[in-house]
Amino acid sequence: MGLLNKSAILGAEDLKHEDVEVAAWGGTVRVRMMTGAERDEFRQMAAQFEDGIPPVRFASALLALTCIDEAGVRVFTLDDLEALEAKSAGSIDIPAAVSMRLNGFGAQAMASAEKNSASSQSDDSGSGSPSHSEEP
Repeated sequence: MGLLNKSAILGAEDLKHEDVEVAAWGGTVRVRMMTGAERDEFRQMAAQFEDGIPPVRFASALLALTCIDEAGVRVFTLDDLEALEAKSAGSIDIPAAVSMRLNGFGAQAMASAEKNSASSQSDDSGSGSPSHSEEP
C-alpha cells in the first residue's frame, strides 16, 4: 500500500458508528467515534473538575459528543448535560459503554471517574493531602 495524500486522508470515512438498542428509551441510539475537535472538547470539559470528572458527567458528556442522527449530525450539545444526567443511569450506561469502546476509553476511564467521585465525597478526613487524578 502506498503513501496517502492529503485528499485521501481527508476523504477517508474514519468515524465508525454503531446503533445501540436502549429499551427504556423505546428505540435505538446511534453512537459514533469522536472527531479530534470533540475529543479536545471532552478533555477541556473534564479538566474543569479538580478531583476528576464525576461518573454521571463522564457518561453524559460521551453521549452529548457521540450520539448522532441518521444524517450524522450530533443530537446533543454540552448544554444538554444536565438533562442527560436526569435520565436513568442504566439507560445512559448502555450507549456510553459503546461510545467508550469506539473512542478508546477503556473501562479504566470510567472506573477512574467513579474512584475520583467516591474519594471526593469522602474527602472530609482532614488529612490535607492533595488528591491526584488521571485525565480520561
